[in-house]
Amino acid sequence: MLQDYVLVLINGTGAMPLTAARVHDLGHGLVPDITRARIVWLGASEAAELHLCIEEPATAKGIAEAIAMELGESPIDFALLPAGGRRKKLLVADMESTVIAEECLDELAAVAGIGREIAAITDRAMRGELDFEAALRERVRLLKGLPAAELEKLRDRLTLMPGAATLVATMRKHRAYTALVSGGFSYFTGPVAARLHFDAHFANQLGITAGELDGTVTEPILGRAAKAARLTTLAGERGLDPAEILAVGDGANDVAMVEAAGLGVAFRPKPLLAGAADAIIRHANLTALLYLQGYKRDEFAD
Repeated sequence: MLQDYVLVLINGTGAMPLTAARVHDLGHGLVPDITRARIVWLGASEAAELHLCIEEPATAKGIAEAIAMELGESPIDFALLPAGGRRKKLLVADMESTVIAEECLDELAAVAGIGREIAAITDRAMRGELDFEAALRERVRLLKGLPAAELEKLRDRLTLMPGAATLVATMRKHRAYTALVSGGFSYFTGPVAARLHFDAHFANQLGITAGELDGTVTEPILGRAAKAARLTTLAGERGLDPAEILAVGDGANDVAMVEAAGLGVAFRPKPLLAGAADAIIRHANLTALLYLQGYKRDEFAD
């Protein structure tokens, strides 16, 4: 039985304008027998979609692999997604290296003079080579004695990822619930959530004693399984099915959360997460998540 899919093409930041010829080459050149001719422009020269009728999911997978090969190193992101129910009612987002540019523990470690040591642990944890919870405890332990004032300094210089504010504002404008769910720390998720107007935020708690980090993190740790569980809880509270959820992250700690969502997006991801996601965004900014849902540029919130 034929199923409706949509091929979304999104230009990366700084790329040459996306043209109708390029869209036709990708869509019609690879699947001429099942592609409807009309291009729908979501953003002029930036994002477009083509509608396909596909017999089975295995065919869709083959088409996606062919498009990836055709694009090669081109700074264009794409996704081949079911056409129905694209606009999600719940956004669950990781924070570090997703909504903000920084990894907070790495930044604190640099201040403490042990930046390379902790960054190496972070990288291995995000690649899935280390147990996230154990790696978090170890990194926090190594920061024992760091003045808590350094947390405030870091909080005030955190950098929002391009498109983050537009993503959250647009989904809220269209009545979606938005939650920041981080394996990091509430000291940072609170201010970031406030800046971006997330409806809620969830993270871990750092131990602070006498104005210094005491080397502990409050248990239980919000790690890979707990992030997925939080997504499930948020959906249940709102009576939502997985198909109505969008989740986005960048590392191994986000795999279960991304897999649990109807639309799981890997944003500039580590390889383990890329293999688990429905869509991968490597070149565009976070507004790409709106295009994946079928929003047009003139529907974006300021």
